[in-house]
Amino acid sequence: MAINPLQLVVSNAREPDSMRRILVSGCLNGPPIRYNRTNVEVVSPIWDRWADEGRLVPFCAELAAGFPIPRRPAEIRGGDGTSVRSGTGTVVEDTGADVTEQFLEGAQLAVAHAVQNGCVAAVLTDGSPSCGSTYTYDGSFTGGTINGTGVVAQLLIDNGIRVFPETQLDQADQFIRREST
Repeated sequence: MAINPLQLVVSNAREPDSMRRILVSGCLNGPPIRYNRTNVEVVSPIWDRWADEGRLVPFCAELAAGFPIPRRPAEIRGGDGTSVRSGTGTVVEDTGADVTEQFLEGAQLAVAHAVQNGCVAAVLTDGSPSCGSTYTYDGSFTGGTINGTGVVAQLLIDNGIRVFPETQLDQADQFIRREST
């Protein structure tokens, strides 16, 4: 499946440049681009309104970094996105292959895309080693989780972009409304 993550931008974004846009994981209500060829469905009037307003800026950091669809499952070992950024944690595939550099590259591309598109917030797929905003998997590939962020989520936070999981659309909407006034 050849999907260009840099082209996953909502085509109806016709509002003025002052519109507060939201970076969203490309798999949220998008094509099946997750590691296992699935997407994450979001059913919400808030999401629908944001889409109608042209606020949504879909982006997949893993595709931008060159990962294929499907791809090996990956988890963070030794902490979370903060640990990966500091060099004390790694992102590994279930085969043991270290893919930390690719995840860091994808995070940098995500931040650049968010800034270029005027995003003040992000709604990301929780649990992902890239996009997790409240938890990630613990690196054991047994389903265990830890509180923390993925690599993309942490780099967005470090660059002043507020991050929410897809389960907190009400809070994200309140934040966007405050930012728009």
